[in-house]
Amino acid sequence: MSLVGMDQILQRALRGGYAVGYFEAWDQYSLEAAIEAAEELEAPAILGFGGAVADVAWLDGGGVESMTALGRCLAERSRVPTALLFNEAQSYPQILRGLRGGCNAVMLDSSELSLEENIAATRRVVEAAHALGATVEAELGHLADASDPDKAAPRPTDPDEAARFVAATGVDALAVSVGNVHILTEGEAQIDLDRLAAIYQRVQVPLVIHGGTGFPAAAIRPAIERGVCKFNVGTRLKQLYLEGIASALDALPPSPNVHDYVGSRSERDVFGWGKAMVKAEIKRLIRLYGSAGKAGASS
Repeated sequence: MSLVGMDQILQRALRGGYAVGYFEAWDQYSLEAAIEAAEELEAPAILGFGGAVADVAWLDGGGVESMTALGRCLAERSRVPTALLFNEAQSYPQILRGLRGGCNAVMLDSSELSLEENIAATRRVVEAAHALGATVEAELGHLADASDPDKAAPRPTDPDEAARFVAATGVDALAVSVGNVHILTEGEAQIDLDRLAAIYQRVQVPLVIHGGTGFPAAAIRPAIERGVCKFNVGTRLKQLYLEGIASALDALPPSPNVHDYVGSRSERDVFGWGKAMVKAEIKRLIRLYGSAGKAGASS
């Protein structure tokens, strides 16, 4: 099955009444956790990495190409339909490098822009990506950021603006602000389902929820019924990765053989402990989103 378009994956989810998780990765272990979980549950997968929480100098110094190469390798040999997304790229040149490197889905972080600036920037991305057969996700509105209260206040997505934005840009998927929160580590977000329904009535593309870590489980099914086909999750996965590694380090013998515990890929590998916890959480979320067993779905 290997690499397929993210637009295909999301359109199938929209028709099938389920959602697909984008489980943001940051290294090879986390990429493997995401694809292995999807394969074991026979679920479609969206692999990828993000630019919003990575060092820009590292990304621009070859990080985009490195992560793209890792993700592309896993996606091409995947046993389930898999797309490769560069999420929240910080600049148009980064978008181009991701596309040239092999990402078949991209998203520019444009939430700080005005509506007119966002339309212009997104249209430029769409032109470049569609010319290569790649999917484009864009964001309209601005999410609260629980990690930094001094950042700009949240700006909910306006349904009328959403309709205009989608028509003017030609995007394939739209990330929305309906009470969801970035990097929420305690409690749950308060989701405005009425706003979500109003947006869905005005646009003809799959909707996306960023800030999936703090998204309430009780709102997942109602959100899917209102056009949400993709949930982005990252913060919770990194928390679990650190917890797994910390547990592994606590269990080290007095004089460990470092080759057994660092990068051996054996049961002793400390990074493997983190990977196992990430993978278990991804499998839980895949079931929650309803995409388990949907790898072969055609309608």
